[in-house]
Amino acid sequence: MKYAIIIPDGAADEPVKELQGRTPLQAARKPHMDKLARQGRLGLSNNVPDQFTPASDVAMLSVFGYDPVRYYTGRAPLEAAAQGIKLGPYDWAIRCNLVYIENEEMRDFTAGHISSEEARDLMATLQQSLGTASWQFVAGVSYRNLLIYRGQAGGPFSADTKTQPPHDIPDRPIAEYLPSGPGSEILRDLMERSREVLRHHPINKKRQAEGKRPATQIWLWGLGQAPNLEPFERLYGKRGAIITAVDLVRGVGALTGWHRIDVPGATGYIDTDYAAKGRYAVKALTDYDIVCVHIEAPDEASHEGKAEVKVWTIEQIDQHIVGPLVEALTTYPAWRVWITPDHRTTLQTRAHARGLVPWIMAGTNIAAENFLGYDEFEAEKSHYRFAEGWRVMRMFLNPD
Repeated sequence: MKYAIIIPDGAADEPVKELQGRTPLQAARKPHMDKLARQGRLGLSNNVPDQFTPASDVAMLSVFGYDPVRYYTGRAPLEAAAQGIKLGPYDWAIRCNLVYIENEEMRDFTAGHISSEEARDLMATLQQSLGTASWQFVAGVSYRNLLIYRGQAGGPFSADTKTQPPHDIPDRPIAEYLPSGPGSEILRDLMERSREVLRHHPINKKRQAEGKRPATQIWLWGLGQAPNLEPFERLYGKRGAIITAVDLVRGVGALTGWHRIDVPGATGYIDTDYAAKGRYAVKALTDYDIVCVHIEAPDEASHEGKAEVKVWTIEQIDQHIVGPLVEALTTYPAWRVWITPDHRTTLQTRAHARGLVPWIMAGTNIAAENFLGYDEFEAEKSHYRFAEGWRVMRMFLNPD
């Protein structure tokens, strides 16, 4: 049996007036997804338990078949794993966004989608100015970077240290969302001191001269310690490969023993090379039991409040990833495909949201259940509802 999982990040949404009262999934032209919906089953799952903030870190664990209540320790440790950073028993990984603050409001959590090259320069300067043997600034991809705290027993942070994802507070006053709890004063101090370090940096001056948004400071969030995930092959008996441009998802794959496939042109943004992702996924079917393709683009479009762009990203996923991958799957004697967002990201709020996400499952031994197509409202008709989204994986892999 060959399996494929396609994750259009944040694709689930609500009806919006820009789309004549439809959701992006309803508005998108997606013949391949709709055909799969007619041939198979739809369902709904809650991938984020109530005690967690709705975000991809928790939701991705659920999609991969891991109970977040048992395994989740924080977002940043997953991204550290993607970069091969080993965390000791008293170390903490902290997400370090480069952001653009204006009038003390979160104007842009990506600092104008700053390039990775520019970010590396800024992070190196931050290390020189604010870093120590205990505090290590680590460049990642674009605005997505890390701060590693090398600690000792009795360190400053705990599970009660609370932080806020910057992408969930667009255009809001930042004072209401600063870190709180044990050790939060350290994080707030670093965030404040980063302003002066970055204020006159040549990279920022150049960006401003070019009419681009500068990185005015760092935003620290998503901290946690090293998780201990059981290998996927031991739990489920399958070998997997992951295709994504997002370190968080790469980290989940690394910690669960999935093979990472890097695709040239994959950016983790709207401009990603959808067709290349599709080609690499088709090729990977030869060597792995499961191939998972994660696409960040719908989520990014939601965070920017761009309804038509979100529709377009879904159409690109359908044409360049779903179509070719399903065509390749059907050449095998037995196959299954599962298409699921990790969480909802609404255009209205430009932020992640709680709630059930709709999914499609089709292929060998999955009978048609008379659905008309794939969207949130068709999925509401399904009797497949999972309050614990991590349980869907076992149903997907069950050949009976």
